[in-house]
Amino acid sequence: MLKSSGELADDANNSELVALFYFHLIEPASLDVAFRNIMTSITDPNSSVRFTSAMEESHNKLLKEYGEIMDTSTELCQSHRQFVKSALDTCLKKCKDDEMLFETIQTFKRDVEQKTVSLKQKQHDISEVISEIQQKEMQKEEIIQKIEKLKREQTKRKEFIESQNKANKDRLKNLQKARLVFQDHLGMEIRTILGKTQLVKGEKLQFVFRNINPSNQDSAYIVTMGIKEDGAYQIVSSDPALECLPALERQLQETNNLPAFLANVRKEFISQARC
Repeated sequence: MLKSSGELADDANNSELVALFYFHLIEPASLDVAFRNIMTSITDPNSSVRFTSAMEESHNKLLKEYGEIMDTSTELCQSHRQFVKSALDTCLKKCKDDEMLFETIQTFKRDVEQKTVSLKQKQHDISEVISEIQQKEMQKEEIIQKIEKLKREQTKRKEFIESQNKANKDRLKNLQKARLVFQDHLGMEIRTILGKTQLVKGEKLQFVFRNINPSNQDSAYIVTMGIKEDGAYQIVSSDPALECLPALERQLQETNNLPAFLANVRKEFISQARC
């Protein structure tokens, strides 16, 4: 059924609106063709059918292109999501690796600090040990010096003792000679006794004088003496006591003349006995 000119005009107007609706989706060349078709449809009654057919074809083409665009957009969206997910997973893995690395660094740092403290403590202990060794070395040197000093003193003491023994032997010979002289001519007896008190220890000599008192020739007058460690004579006592005995002892120590000392003691005993 053929449309009237009014219906054709309405269709043309509707077609024009549809054309304007898809105006921004149509390429410039197609848009030019569409305008010409609109202009033609105003004068040609059959052009409306052709225009509608062309518009439907353009619409289907645009829908197809739009579908392809949507498919491409969907693929791009999926690809973008996959990329974002992959990037996120990579970042998370990198973050986890960084956390593990940071924890490892912190652990290593703590180990280094502990080892540093331990090393300082060991250095302090080593310093104390070295100081102790040095002190012991100094003590060792002091002990060696003391031992050497004791050895020298012992050697000197040994030499001194040997010299004193020799001197004592010489004195003993002199005493033996004096004993013979005094015993034979002056009636003097020499006795050896052992000192038992704390003050007097060791062997002592007692000189027993007789023929002192004219009224009693057998009466004994005794003086006891010894020899000190340094070889000097030491008068212990006299019986009866002589007031001048300390002075005679000093004279004996100064002169070391025992016979003169015994002669002086005898004189003092005789003087005391005759008073």
